[in-house]
Amino acid sequence: MPGKQVLLIEDNELNMLLATELLQFAGFAVLQAGTAEEGIRLAKQNRPDLILMDIALPGMDGLSATRVLKAEPETNHIPIVAMTAHAMLGDKEKALAAGCNGYITKPIDALEFANTVARYILA
Repeated sequence: MPGKQVLLIEDNELNMLLATELLQFAGFAVLQAGTAEEGIRLAKQNRPDLILMDIALPGMDGLSATRVLKAEPETNHIPIVAMTAHAMLGDKEKALAAGCNGYITKPIDALEFANTVARYILA
């Protein structure tokens, strides 16, 4: 999706690298943040088309960051998709209740990842 910008908030370097490469290969511009606080700052500055939010972040977790972003007028319209390896019963519901628009489990499906992200942007 040329011209579309995704903010990837992820603290794991390997996950960040893989997701970034897959998204860039599909034509997305990617912003990167390693913490929730940095992600909130980048979201306010850049207003990306979509935010991919790791749930298990150091310091402020991804669900708390989602609540902050959804409470801010300049970022509350941006779709946020939770990404987590902690796919326990009820986790998806917690993410949606926090304001996430979708939920992707890790490890990500390299063949479908960019298509999944594109569907959330077009929704």
